[in-house]
Amino acid sequence: MGALRFFNPYGEIRFTVNRLPHWQQQGAVYFVTFRLADAIPQRLRDQWESERETWLRLHLEPWSAETELEYHKRFSVAVERWLDAGHGSCILRRRDCAKVVAEALSHFDGERIGLISCVVMPNHVHVLFVQHAEWPLEKIVRSWKSFPARRINSLLGGSGSLWQPDYFDRLVRDGKHFANCVRYIRRNPAKARLRSGEYILYECELARRIE
Repeated sequence: MGALRFFNPYGEIRFTVNRLPHWQQQGAVYFVTFRLADAIPQRLRDQWESERETWLRLHLEPWSAETELEYHKRFSVAVERWLDAGHGSCILRRRDCAKVVAEALSHFDGERIGLISCVVMPNHVHVLFVQHAEWPLEKIVRSWKSFPARRINSLLGGSGSLWQPDYFDRLVRDGKHFANCVRYIRRNPAKARLRSGEYILYECELARRIE
């Protein structure tokens, strides 16, 4: 893995919207979270969506770095707290199911992405990685979701949507932000009070050097 490229506010930015806003910059470092479809109770999701829609009407694009930070403090942090509470089926607590996801995350390491760190939690996944320029973020995340969904449904004898349709992402801004992302992923299992065997954590050599 070569030198890391962090977010350049003066560089070209690709802006996409599905259910959530996504900023993309070729070859940048990303922190991405995606979750199981039942990971957050409907009541909390409805409340979150309502508050977010109101906030977005008052904060039109493009955002400054400060506005983007406020968005994540208000809305991403709330979701992370709910995820760590262990709502839903938490099928990724099963080792065989978690292993399917972990293998999908690493399958294209060195080709589509440069994988730095990831953790498969009982009801969600965090990934820190370098995006290779020819692979848009949405295609990368789609590949991480599609095969595991089919395989896990087969293991469980189920069908239907495994994942929440969208995902959360942040462009990593600098070395300090990068180190904080590494530490967050590493500490997430302890923060959620998980026991050994209830999660899968991976760190590349670069991530392991960060204390």
